Amino acid sequence: MRNIYILASALLVSTAALAQNKDTKEADKLYDRLEFVDAASAYSKLVEKGKADGYVYKQLADSYYNVFNTKEAEMWYAKAIETPQDAETHYRYAQMLKANGNLTQSNKQMEQFAKMLPNDARAKAFKNNPNAVAQLKAQVKKYEVKRSDISSDKADFGAVLTANNELYFASARNTSRKTNGMNDQPYLDIYKATRNQDGSISQATEVAELNTRWHDGPAAVSADGSTIYYGSESFNQSEYQKDKSKHLKYSQIYLYKATKVGDKWQNAQVLPFNNKDYSARNPSISKDGKTLYFSSDMPGGMGGEDIWKVSIDGDSYGTPENVKAINTSDNESFPYITDDNMLFYASNHTEGFGGYDVYVYNTKTNEKPSNVGAPVNTEKDDFAFTFNKAKKVGYFSSNREGNDDIYQADPICGVQAKIVVKDAETNKLLADAQVTLVDAKSKAIGTQTTNEEGQTSFGVACEQTYGAQASRSGYESNSKAVEKSEGGVVVVEIPLTPIKPIITETEVILQPIYFEYDKSNITAQGAEELDKLVKVMNEHPTMVIYAKSHTDARGGDNYNLRLSDRRAKATVQYIISKGIAKDRISGKGMGETEPKVSCTECTEEEHAQNRRSEFLIVKK
Repeated sequence: MRNIYILASALLVSTAALAQNKDTKEADKLYDRLEFVDAASAYSKLVEKGKADGYVYKQLADSYYNVFNTKEAEMWYAKAIETPQDAETHYRYAQMLKANGNLTQSNKQMEQFAKMLPNDARAKAFKNNPNAVAQLKAQVKKYEVKRSDISSDKADFGAVLTANNELYFASARNTSRKTNGMNDQPYLDIYKATRNQDGSISQATEVAELNTRWHDGPAAVSADGSTIYYGSESFNQSEYQKDKSKHLKYSQIYLYKATKVGDKWQNAQVLPFNNKDYSARNPSISKDGKTLYFSSDMPGGMGGEDIWKVSIDGDSYGTPENVKAINTSDNESFPYITDDNMLFYASNHTEGFGGYDVYVYNTKTNEKPSNVGAPVNTEKDDFAFTFNKAKKVGYFSSNREGNDDIYQADPICGVQAKIVVKDAETNKLLADAQVTLVDAKSKAIGTQTTNEEGQTSFGVACEQTYGAQASRSGYESNSKAVEKSEGGVVVVEIPLTPIKPIITETEVILQPIYFEYDKSNITAQGAEELDKLVKVMNEHPTMVIYAKSHTDARGGDNYNLRLSDRRAKATVQYIISKGIAKDRISGKGMGETEPKVSCTECTEEEHAQNRRSEFLIVKK
């Protein structure tokens, strides 16, 4: 879906101009004109001639990225990163890997991106929830989907069903039209079809009175059918941006309004907040006709493209407002406001399945937007979701089969089982707890890990009972029933009781204290166990502890000794930081010198037993 109707041309100009040379001149010119298909061909010829370097590989990958050819983009990004690249290249590579279903490698590239730009909002979102896709796949199924017969072998998208069963959409099916260089398909036109009582769609016809020589669509029609809003290019107004150095003119997408006279749309007029410095497109009008939603890269946004809204009073328009509750540093586009004020939109931010995903936001309650989930969303671009509440049918667009097609979405009953895991004593929300959902026959449906808010969720069927089993290191396992529901969200809280330390005559036995590989800093989970030792020492004010840290036999002797000693000292410092006097806690790293299990070819279980911390009681 990388096309002029979703991305501002200004965002697509290569940032690697310093690496251009005489060999890349012609390919760069094609790329700057947004003719990505021809640009890819030109860069490929340089590869064939042995004239490729990191810049050429990156440009070739970016060309494919911009037309969402994920396989080719992935291949050339892999070559590009063999030489140093900027953070954005690693981000784009991650998105292509994700779109191709390679989550493990995608996460590695996101780790690199986050390392290079740790304060980027996308990096923070990834670090906060790297397992987002697994959680999304466990969501309740809300729709049955099928490819609509209205789709053609060219790009079709943005279908919206009106009150009188007319289906408007944008399409590149008119092969008599001039092709655009971005994807070698004809320019877009607005089309209209009729939805019949049996759900079938009649043959589509061009809305000739609205179409121009440039891109047109998609459109939005008012509830009474008298007004249409649609996108078209600023070239129609003889307005555009110039790049004198490259002898190029860049059009923007403008929003237009027309009214129904008889069976034709007439009196087309450009809306007053359009501007040649940015695009405004993908309109949606509220049921009362007083609020127009659209997407734009205008100044004041949160990222590349955002969702905006503007008030309407007759022929007067207010000042566009950014819908900040849903916008991110990535791109949000294709808004659609339903009759009951649910706002659907598409976003390509990092916590989705991959590419663009469809989200929904309740404008009444201002709850956090939620991903619509599968099967509407896939690893590819899924966007332009519209829903006719009266007729209980939705339409959306997707390139999951390689081309932008229109799909029908029929709502089904489902329940979102939200599981919240807490500490039974402190009510602290527990991250990293394992939650397994089982059906009435105790068959496991799936396992998820709780996020930083102690939550995870599963999509389940209506009117069925389930069970949720939760476990976490340092806690006793627990389970709760998930009662049957007619739909919506069911919240189940599962309290976990901390496992108490065992106090013997010689030591305080805790659950394993885990450290990250090759590191000695105290982790959040390690701190939870050490807090139990602090509590024991506070309850026994004369107790003196000697902490010993051990490793397994893998690794060099001196290395293991130094690493274990750093871990022992970090443990001691943590206890002291919690208010325990220095003379009551000391420690030493023992490396592999005191194995709990003596073995020559140790099993993983034996290695684990040797890799331990001990808290010996010097004085009780």
